[in-house]
Amino acid sequence: RDQVGAGGRGEMSAEWPNVPLREVLTERQETPPDYALISGEISVIAKIGFNDGKIQLRNDGKTKTKMILVRPGDLVISGINAAKGAVSFYGEENADPIAATIHYSSYIPDKTKIDIKYLWWLLRSNKFRDLLLEYVPGGIKTEIKAKRFLPVPIPLPPLDEQRRTVARIEELAARIEEAQDLRRRAAEEAEMLLNSKLSSIFKRFVQQNGLSKLGDLIVKAGYGTSTKCQYETVENSVPVLRIPNIASEKIDFSDMKYGVLGDKELKKVLVSEDDLLVVRTNGSADLVGRCAVVSELLGPTAFASYLIRIRCDPEVIYPYYLQLMLKHLRTEGKLFNFARTTAGQYNVSLGRLREAEIPVPPLDEQRRIVARLDELQAQVDRLKKHQVRTAEELDALLPAVLDRAFRGQL
Repeated sequence: RDQVGAGGRGEMSAEWPNVPLREVLTERQETPPDYALISGEISVIAKIGFNDGKIQLRNDGKTKTKMILVRPGDLVISGINAAKGAVSFYGEENADPIAATIHYSSYIPDKTKIDIKYLWWLLRSNKFRDLLLEYVPGGIKTEIKAKRFLPVPIPLPPLDEQRRTVARIEELAARIEEAQDLRRRAAEEAEMLLNSKLSSIFKRFVQQNGLSKLGDLIVKAGYGTSTKCQYETVENSVPVLRIPNIASEKIDFSDMKYGVLGDKELKKVLVSEDDLLVVRTNGSADLVGRCAVVSELLGPTAFASYLIRIRCDPEVIYPYYLQLMLKHLRTEGKLFNFARTTAGQYNVSLGRLREAEIPVPPLDEQRRIVARLDELQAQVDRLKKHQVRTAEELDALLPAVLDRAFRGQL
C-alpha cells in the first residue's frame, strides 16, 4: 500500500482514516458499592502485566483510594503505566464485575466500529507510544485520564481489515513465542547437560574413592567481617569481598566496597589465593551455598560476614574441584537443609558445611576433571552468549510486527 509521508501527524496507511478514540470508546463512570468491596464480593485489580496485559487481582478489597467499576467486555488501562503495556481487556466470559483504583480507567468499546483485539494490540505498540508523545501534554510520563486518552487519534480500518490484521499479528506472535520457547529450552538443556555430567562424575568417584567429610579436609575456616563498608576508599581501608562479588561463582572485582578494620580482625578475615568463599545467608535460596575460588588478588583483601571462607590442604584437594563438588551437592539439594530466619533470610552454618561429604580422588584426577568440565562450561557459556543475542533479536520482532501492522503493511 502507499504510505503517508512523515510530514503528516503520525505516519498512517493512506487507506486508514485517523479516528479519535472517543468515537469507538465510552468511559464507564460507575463506582462499586463499599459493602461489595469490604465483603470481597467484588475483586480489585492489583496490576496489569506489562508483557502479557493480564489482569492480576488483589486478595482483599480494603482501600483508602476511590474506586471505579469494570464490567465484562470493558477495556481497562493503567493511567500510570499504559505506555509500558498495562492495557487489558476484561473478557466477556467473566460473570462478575471487578473494581480498580482511580489510577485506572475503564471503557466500553463500540463493537460496530472496533475489534477489541485490534485495539488491544494497538495500545501496546510503539505506535501508541508515539501518539501519546505527539498528542498528550507531557507524553508518556503523564497519567492517562479519559480527557487526555479519548481525543488521541488512531488508525481505524474497516472491521474486516481490523480482524485480518489481528489474525496476522497473532500468527506471527505465535511463531515468535515458539522461537523464544525453543531458545529457552536450549539454554535449560545445556545447563542440565553440565549438571548431568557433574552428577555422573560424582557417582563414579564415590564408587572408586568413597566419601570424606569436608571438615576433615579443612585447615582453616571462618566467617567474615561485619564492619560497615562503602564504595569510597579512605585511609587504611581494604577491599571487602561480598555476595555480589561471588554470585556468578567466579570472583568479580567490578563492584567492590571498602572497610577499615583493626589489625586483629584484619588478620582473621584476609583471604588468600585458592581460598573458597561460600554464600552463607541471603534472602534468595538460590544464592545460599554458591561459592567461588579466589584466583587472584590485587592486594590485601577481606571478606564479609555473609560469606564463609574455607581453606583446604592443597596437597589433598584442588580448590576448583571442591567448588564443583559443592555445586553438585547444592544442585542436588544435598548440601544442607535451609533454615529461614524471621527476617526472611536463608542460612547455612559452617558446622553444616563441615558435615558435607565428597569423594576425594588423587590430585591429578581432580585437575583433569576440572579441566574437562571447564571446557564444557566454556561451550555452554558460548551458547548462552549466542542465545542472549538471539533473544534480543526475537524481543525486537514483535514491536516491528506491530509497527508494520498499524501502518497497514501486514
